[in-house]
Amino acid sequence: MIQDITILSVPPFSALCNLAFALRREVFVLEQQVPEEEELDEHDLRATHLVAISNGEVVGTLRLVQTEQHVKIGRVAVRMSARGKGIAKAMMLQGMDAMRNQSQDKFYLAAQADKLGFYEKLGFTAFGDMFDDAGIPHLSMRNY
Repeated sequence: MIQDITILSVPPFSALCNLAFALRREVFVLEQQVPEEEELDEHDLRATHLVAISNGEVVGTLRLVQTEQHVKIGRVAVRMSARGKGIAKAMMLQGMDAMRNQSQDKFYLAAQADKLGFYEKLGFTAFGDMFDDAGIPHLSMRNY
């Protein structure tokens, strides 16, 4: 399903990471109505950012934030025109593999309620009560 997709780890505020931030704004702020002031945060400065590139364009992104307890995966976004092609799955798998290569094998994320099935297929299990994040119902999920 994925053709000509390159996934790269990019440093915060590099040219490619800035394109990832623009994509996040497109998906979360414009499409999902997340308040702009909540989209970028202090974790972006220390996160590992992945971008998926197709035909010279950034079409997907996610970030990995290492904590003492686990690696938190977040800000998973794929451009609307590129969805359904396995890009998010490829980014998730590559990001998790990269962290496992650094001896990090516990993963956590806060999934939008309508995306639970996607993350369950990647081995995540929901726990706790549903909560609101930026007006969108979420559930905590872990893979460990």
